[in-house]
Amino acid sequence: MVELTCWEKIAIVVVAAVGLRLFVKLSVVAWKKLIAPNLPGLAIDLPSQGKWAVVTGATDGLGKAFAQALANKGMNVVLVSRSLAKLQETAAEIKQAYGVEVQYVEADLTGGLAVYRKIGEAIKDLEIGVLVNNAGRSYDHPELFTHVDEETIYKIIQLNVAGLTGVARQVLPGMMERRRGVVINIGSAAGAMPSPYLAVYAASKMFVDKLSADLAAEAASRGVTVQCILPGPVATKMSKISRATWMAPTPERFVEATLKTCGIEQRTSGYPPHSLILGTVNGLQSICERWAVWLVSRTMLNIRGRALRKKMREAEGANGNGQRDEAEQPLEQ
Repeated sequence: MVELTCWEKIAIVVVAAVGLRLFVKLSVVAWKKLIAPNLPGLAIDLPSQGKWAVVTGATDGLGKAFAQALANKGMNVVLVSRSLAKLQETAAEIKQAYGVEVQYVEADLTGGLAVYRKIGEAIKDLEIGVLVNNAGRSYDHPELFTHVDEETIYKIIQLNVAGLTGVARQVLPGMMERRRGVVINIGSAAGAMPSPYLAVYAASKMFVDKLSADLAAEAASRGVTVQCILPGPVATKMSKISRATWMAPTPERFVEATLKTCGIEQRTSGYPPHSLILGTVNGLQSICERWAVWLVSRTMLNIRGRALRKKMREAEGANGNGQRDEAEQPLEQ
């Protein structure tokens, strides 16, 4: 029998410890991402939290999909958006399709305290069980910080940071008083990894991530769940992805997967394939941060190049048809 040296024994222990740690971590990931969300009874039963749900940015994309999904669960819905015509149209659609009560608040969340208080006044007598803080704004396309106009930067910060915080401040007191409720804040994968050429947007979504984590700690002992969702690409107007794929799902598919994680993960991509994006970039960053930044930068520059070429073709086509003059062309940001 071969006797192992001291160093060989240490090496075996180290390898076994690393292997065990890796096994445990993979098991936890598999449980949270794949197994638990698909087992009945583990996620929070959202209708049990209250009769009403509030959804911001509720007339398009993810917001509309969240409103429809919650109505499909039997919850009444308060829609918040800045477009009255779209609010009326969406409210009528949801009432007809799901037979629930629907109210709406016309509100531009970049408007400050008066707008948040308007929302608070509208919901003060309602039992709000779920808040989906979805309203958000990004760049038209990836761009250098110094090339993004000041108005766009201002609106991103006002909507993604101040607007989300202001609405949460109106809803959380009632939830804490009743000792039940769920707040779902929509962040972004961009806020959890290097995101050059989306600097302000990514920073605003990092704020959402941090605020959600700390509010979750404050609210847990008071019976309220605060969850942060970090989506990757979804086929919406804001992302300008017109065709859904397995990596860029429809809003409906994304929301269906996301609601299954409520109460299982406090911070999640919501849609399992999006975890691959964060895992790949963050794993590469732990090995060599420069490589991770380079990879994201090249991706963003490719998207920027395609967007600018598309704008150029549209401008040339418009001029060729005599439909627009130079002053009417969209500005490149």
